[in-house]
Amino acid sequence: MPAAAAEIKTAAMFNISVERNLLLSALSRVQGIVEKRNTIPILSNVLLEAADGQLSLTSTDMDILAKETIAADIQAAGATTVPAHMFYDMIRKLPEGAQVSLLQDAKSGQVHVVSGSVNFSLSYLPAEDFTVLAEGDLSHSFTLPAKQCRALLDKARFAMSTEETRYYLNGIYLHEAKADGNGAVLRSVSTDGHRLARIEIPLPSGAQGMPGVIIPRKAVNELKRILEEHGSDIKVSLSENKILFTVKQTALLSKLIDGTFPDYERVIPSKNEKILEVDAASLIAAVDRVSTISSEKTKGVKLSLAPGKLTLITNSPESGHAEEVIDVSYAADTMEIGFNSRYMLDMLSQLEGDTAQFLLADSTSPALMRDPADVGALYVIMPMRV
Repeated sequence: MPAAAAEIKTAAMFNISVERNLLLSALSRVQGIVEKRNTIPILSNVLLEAADGQLSLTSTDMDILAKETIAADIQAAGATTVPAHMFYDMIRKLPEGAQVSLLQDAKSGQVHVVSGSVNFSLSYLPAEDFTVLAEGDLSHSFTLPAKQCRALLDKARFAMSTEETRYYLNGIYLHEAKADGNGAVLRSVSTDGHRLARIEIPLPSGAQGMPGVIIPRKAVNELKRILEEHGSDIKVSLSENKILFTVKQTALLSKLIDGTFPDYERVIPSKNEKILEVDAASLIAAVDRVSTISSEKTKGVKLSLAPGKLTLITNSPESGHAEEVIDVSYAADTMEIGFNSRYMLDMLSQLEGDTAQFLLADSTSPALMRDPADVGALYVIMPMRV
């Protein structure tokens, strides 16, 4: 224990020592759950529980709960809560590799954060005031490799709606489905009415008969943060109203959106016969360039197609005109179709391979985009007038 820590007179209700980098990593994964502004003070705090050589950190907003467990030297077991964001900033600003002591002082009502000559004090709230979101009975459980979990959620994340009136679109619909070849698959779908993402993988063992669930946007985004740091398998447990993701010593529990996801199959075109294949990097660069002068409100870009050639055009009464021609594989009739450039770039950024394949019908019908390098991915984008 640092000398400064030894000088602090505490009631020894909670007294631990932990490595700074380990604590910072754990805090970074749980503090994102905590809202910046909270009308309930305890929800601004992170719960710290020390016992049996481990420190558990838990945060919640009553809809989502994140829990991380790390190794610690426990001088006195116990539990307390401290302001999550301020605690995170304190630990973040300590030197790399430092040892951190956390000591609860009942007399002053503070937790002392001590590292070498540095001594912070934080007001705490009683651990018993912290309400933990209960798991309940999670009826189905299966394990996914990190890559498959990332594909199901991260590749569909961009198309989630942010429109609160259609709350049932503010997440990703995860469900069992039949693939085109009639095999069982686990499928994720998201849409905001302008674009749609549908990702599928072979149905994992344990997912048979699972209920279709809508995972909220915030839970999807928090899970993305976890998956960026872990390459391990993810255990998924769910019921009709909750879902739990567990990877190593990290757990993320979330309530599900109580609503009915629309029949998305109706908007996936089945008779688009005009095939456009284009180098994805070239198309991304061209769309990005010509959209520089497009209207900030519509972000519209026109695609003019002719055999072997794609011309991208934007016009803005305020800014001017932009045009770029790229070589493509296209042998059907000439046609023009407009899209929101921002939506196109979001969709193209999901590709694993070098080629984007578009299946088109006419200027007023939805377009399909497929990734030849990922047969389980399908995207739909609605046209717009430009």
